[in-house]
Amino acid sequence: MSIPSTVGAPTVGLPVRVALIGMGRMGHALDALAPERGCTVVARLDAAEMSNGITAADLHGAQVAIEFTTPESSVANAIVLLGVRCPVVIGTTGWSAQLPAVEAAAREAQCAALWSPNFSIGVQLFLAMAEDAAQRARQVSGFDAHVIETHHMAKLDAPSGTGIAIADRLREGLGREVPITSVRTGSVPGTHEIIFDAPFEQIRLVHEARDRRVFADGALTAARWLAGARAPGVYTMRDVLASSQAMS
Repeated sequence: MSIPSTVGAPTVGLPVRVALIGMGRMGHALDALAPERGCTVVARLDAAEMSNGITAADLHGAQVAIEFTTPESSVANAIVLLGVRCPVVIGTTGWSAQLPAVEAAAREAQCAALWSPNFSIGVQLFLAMAEDAAQRARQVSGFDAHVIETHHMAKLDAPSGTGIAIADRLREGLGREVPITSVRTGSVPGTHEIIFDAPFEQIRLVHEARDRRVFADGALTAARWLAGARAPGVYTMRDVLASSQAMS
């Protein structure tokens, strides 16, 4: 049975009230795009505002929080938000080894969280294409596979969460591990490439993010979906895209 959050439940026809946790580049992108995507930002919490922790009062009645901070603080922030019964979209990457702790917190608080290594809708399609292509490549001999992911110099985790997710999908399709090469250069928002290489030919599949707003757009889509009184648990963008409500 779905148990709604005590912080607030969405009202049909009204904007979803969102709290932004972390006001770096992604936080500002979310803030700017939110009104166009049916969301009202009611709280903006950066390091200074969170120096003494996060309380329900800090969220100003938010129905859902979107967390983009650092791998070192992300899990702790998510657990606190779940503890005050505020569903949380976790956009930070580099913490997935601690996913069991977030799952346990969601069960204990009877609240919902959603995480993804990449919130781009195009990347979700790319992942599905990767698995399908790998299954087809498995049926023939001679093709090797490799993932190359390129990001800006400030990105802390390598390989990226998206690169790992792509390699996982390829492994599911090919039945073997696939190597990842990470490149950190300039200000690239995110480029992911799959190479299927054979002795006399090569296939390349590429997804290129042209603007950081693509991640903000997907995170806001996820936030609207998660605010819909979801049953307690931890969800991913696969769940969002599987629901017709996500694209309404």
